[in-house]
Amino acid sequence: MAGPADPNGTQRVGNLRVRPAGHRLTGNRALRIAQRVPAIRAERRRHPGSYPSVLLKGRTRWQVSFYSRARPPAEIAQVLIDDATGAVTEAYTGYKVAWTMARGYDGAFGRKVNEPWVWIGLSALFVLPFLDPRRPLRLLHLDLLVLVGFGVSLAFFNAAQIDTSVPIVAPLLAWLLLRMLWVGWRRRDDGLDRRPLPLLVPVAWLAVGTLFLVGFRVGLNLTSSNVIDVGYAGVIGAQKLVDGERLYGAFPQDNEHGDTYGPVTYAAYVPFEQAFPWSGRWDDLPAAHAAAITFDLACIVLLFLLGRRVRGPGLGVVLAYAWAAYPFTLYVSNTNSNDALVPLLLVVALLVAERPARRGAVMALGGLTKLGTLALAPLFATHALRRRRGIVPFAAAFAIVAAVAMLPVWLDGPSLRAVYDRTLGFQATRDAPFSIWGLYDLETLQRAWQVGAVVLALAVAVLPRRRDLIGLAALAAAVLIAFQLGAGYWFYLYLVWFFPLVMLALLGRYALPAR
Repeated sequence: MAGPADPNGTQRVGNLRVRPAGHRLTGNRALRIAQRVPAIRAERRRHPGSYPSVLLKGRTRWQVSFYSRARPPAEIAQVLIDDATGAVTEAYTGYKVAWTMARGYDGAFGRKVNEPWVWIGLSALFVLPFLDPRRPLRLLHLDLLVLVGFGVSLAFFNAAQIDTSVPIVAPLLAWLLLRMLWVGWRRRDDGLDRRPLPLLVPVAWLAVGTLFLVGFRVGLNLTSSNVIDVGYAGVIGAQKLVDGERLYGAFPQDNEHGDTYGPVTYAAYVPFEQAFPWSGRWDDLPAAHAAAITFDLACIVLLFLLGRRVRGPGLGVVLAYAWAAYPFTLYVSNTNSNDALVPLLLVVALLVAERPARRGAVMALGGLTKLGTLALAPLFATHALRRRRGIVPFAAAFAIVAAVAMLPVWLDGPSLRAVYDRTLGFQATRDAPFSIWGLYDLETLQRAWQVGAVVLALAVAVLPRRRDLIGLAALAAAVLIAFQLGAGYWFYLYLVWFFPLVMLALLGRYALPAR
């Protein structure tokens, strides 16, 4: 027994007194080393009767896990030991035992995008063009600083300081929520629509900058990015759709919960999986890279078209540049996740917003991508509604497209309950430390907030509001942010869901750039 070939795989040790092949330590020696770690000793005192389990981790390390006597047993501590030196390389207690993503592994999400020169440089490029030195106290400046302020939280997350990173997020999201409600429910802008958008540089410079940033983003994805479980899930699901295999409840063990998304997510990966077939392993996954790059570029193009629709090509360039310069959109691209699909479809929904049937069709696709976006259906159903019968084509198109998109699921045979359990049910019951609710165990307050978010989603559909695309974008962003604030599991990838909506709401109210 030499240990598993996978460096992150584990294998139970049968005889703790015998050295495994190619190893210097015995299981008993590894156990004694782990038991001497002060944090482990303290954790075991809090759990009387806890017991150890000794495993080989890959072929060069040991893993010693300690379990409570609870039913079922819970892993309360974990120690990793280098076999060659006998040194403790990692030791975890609390939520870091179950959540490896809370341990601050270098480059685990996005590789080089986390380098300070990349992140700080992009943050500066995102904010500086919109600064107005003559009016430094503009609310727009604060809005932009809030958007890049999530990077401070991410820095603490990368340093495994979850107790600091999580509390930073909630007030930033709350500010954006209030701002979007203010824009969406404010019927007049007091002449703001006639003011030029403050820009330090000509729009032509932003166009050139966008092209440069696009090349940088694609190059960084190809040379220094990784595919997290989210992107891997898309490739697996695409292969299952093509081969006619069951979609829900049958994902491989190395991505057991990859079936938590709507079927449209997996369908979006089909062209890329066919061009770059899945090997059956979690390897470099070129299909996921191709998909992420395509989704990213599509968002840039669609934002240009949306801006042109609202204010002309000047705003189109500004919105495209904002996406290309915002560091969290590059974070999504460099993790090769599927999260850019959400804003992509939301921008399309805004582009077709004046046609109820098209609006309904796109909202069905969006809702069956990331199921949380179904909360936007009431708002989009009543947009630009002049006659009650306008809801009928929206609802009909929504139902038809949703039924077609769900065909692979119906043909699979799982019950709706089973699909719910694998998707929304799984997400709703995740006990994670990545929100204030999970970190501080505020379940009652969380339920109250979630009820309020549902009320908000219904209220924005019926209360008087700004009726143009800017108002629609603002209130859609508000609903998404409210639901994200109520989530038990929140992550930085979700920022791009509402980012284009926020930028349109903030910048689209101004007149065309004067330069």
